[in-house]
Amino acid sequence: MHTESINVQKRKLKNMSKTKEMLIDVARQLFARDGLENTTMNDIAKASKKGRRTLYTYFKNKNEIYLAVVESELSHISDALKGVLPMNIPADDKLVRYIFLRLDAIKEAVLRNGTLRSEFFRDIWKVEQARKKFDSQEISMIQTILRQGIEEGVFNLPSVEVAALYIHYSLRGWDVPYIRGVFNELGITRYTLREYILDIVFNGIKK
Repeated sequence: MHTESINVQKRKLKNMSKTKEMLIDVARQLFARDGLENTTMNDIAKASKKGRRTLYTYFKNKNEIYLAVVESELSHISDALKGVLPMNIPADDKLVRYIFLRLDAIKEAVLRNGTLRSEFFRDIWKVEQARKKFDSQEISMIQTILRQGIEEGVFNLPSVEVAALYIHYSLRGWDVPYIRGVFNELGITRYTLREYILDIVFNGIKK
């Protein structure tokens, strides 16, 4: 009887999780189509076909569901980046792979969010509550790659922690120009950009 009760509770939690994920995705689509300001909680409840009571069971207000949308988008990007870590390639190649995957993943996320576009992600970077987890995960992933490089004799670093922070914040600075195509406007091809990154990031850390 006890086991049956536990199984029922697990199914209930699983269904609740699916409902919450569905509400977040519906909200994201509405924010992308109509903009954050023009979307109401009633709009989200109606589009989800779950009703206001269900929506308010999971989220107190629009700001709370917006933060959930932000966290969801960042979580998808983080999950994609984690796939680079187990790759059986040298650390310097892995870091370049990571950098470009990150840039492309963020650009793709911005472009698929319709009318919000860069405004949507500019807000994301302002929301510390949502950013904190993503930033921490990214710094940890970069540290892992750097430590691999030290073990391979590819990188020479006095501090993995400081280097990871430097790379992390440098990447954040590249997001907007990459999304807006600034490098393309300057006639910088993807291959040339890769060479620039190799020079900027690796100069001083590569033996």
